Amino acid sequence: MPASHGDHATPRAPRKAFSDHWSFLLGEIAVHSLVVLLLTGVYLTLFFVPSLKEVTYDGSYGPLQGVRMSEAYASTLHIGFDVRGGSLIRQIHHLAAVIFTVAVLAHLVRNFFTGAFRKAGDLNWLIGVALLMLVMLNGLSGYTLPDDLRSGTGLRILEGAVSSIPLIGSYLTMILSGGEYVPRLYMIHILLIPGMLLALITLHAVAHPLQRARLPVIATARLPRIAARTLGTFLCVSGATALMAVIFKPNPVWLFGPYQPGRISAESPPYPYAGWLDGPLSLMPGWELTAWGQTLSLNVLVPALVVPGLLFAGLAAYPPLERRFLRDDHRLPARAGTGAAAIAFYGVLWAAGGHDVIAETFGVPLFWTIWFFRVAIIYVPLFTFAMAYLACFTHESRKHPVPLPRLETG
Repeated sequence: MPASHGDHATPRAPRKAFSDHWSFLLGEIAVHSLVVLLLTGVYLTLFFVPSLKEVTYDGSYGPLQGVRMSEAYASTLHIGFDVRGGSLIRQIHHLAAVIFTVAVLAHLVRNFFTGAFRKAGDLNWLIGVALLMLVMLNGLSGYTLPDDLRSGTGLRILEGAVSSIPLIGSYLTMILSGGEYVPRLYMIHILLIPGMLLALITLHAVAHPLQRARLPVIATARLPRIAARTLGTFLCVSGATALMAVIFKPNPVWLFGPYQPGRISAESPPYPYAGWLDGPLSLMPGWELTAWGQTLSLNVLVPALVVPGLLFAGLAAYPPLERRFLRDDHRLPARAGTGAAAIAFYGVLWAAGGHDVIAETFGVPLFWTIWFFRVAIIYVPLFTFAMAYLACFTHESRKHPVPLPRLETG
């Protein structure tokens, strides 16, 4: 019954507008994965020892008993075999990092193809690009911490890439390592980058406009409904991550053994934050350049620093370049072609990181796979750009045909 004028009306919950399109869940999945990462990361910090000091392993894992290894690797084995629930928590943490990276990457791709940066503004787009960069850096730093054979090899490759930077490489190496890489990377992994991620995500959410593109939108909804929807999404993400951690065994570090300089793991992990960086390192010829008394190791500098730098710089610079150089009728085809070419470029690099596994699986010479990907890294993005541009341009021309001029007859 409606309340009388003398009665006090029951205060209603505030209402908020939000989009109900499925693609907007990508951002929520990223945030929920970050929450899972933080919760499981706090648990893991109670047992992980970030030190490269050598010890003799005497834990529960029989095949490695009596083997000399770093404290970091020994504590990782302790988490997996001696801490109650430690293996499950570590695997959930590992999978949440992968889901987080994929969700942020997919969210950025959605914003790019829908032209969301046009309404969101350059600042919010740059925040998204910075988030993707930090996510990949944090995943890479966490991947190197256990100091097993695979991650230890990756850590030494990272050291070589930093050292190859002209003029400042040795100083950066000294700052990052301080004598040992793992303790410094550990602090970066658990404090510096997570703090920056939380700050940028908050800023990104505050600056997030409701309708960046023409997508179905529910005009308003009460906050309890939004809270229930958010809680349900979080439970789905965390439950799916835990289920995958039970079924699969991602990154079984106990099978690789401790890092030893004379041994190199054959397989490269296809993680979205590390796999695509192995590709250019595998494909780059062993070139060096000597100038003004300085030797530049191009075979490390170009794939480890120049290629990622160009990719992220291109992402950051695209919105103003589109406004400056493209007319309205050419923006959508050019955007579709550029985005498809970037995805193809990333995909080829990601696949090239496992060229040795491909050669072994299909029984072809390793030399063939290297040259196949050297050719593919050039022609596949160009072909993808042309196909996407033509398809989008043809579609737009059919929707908005250009009237033909009338011919005057005598």
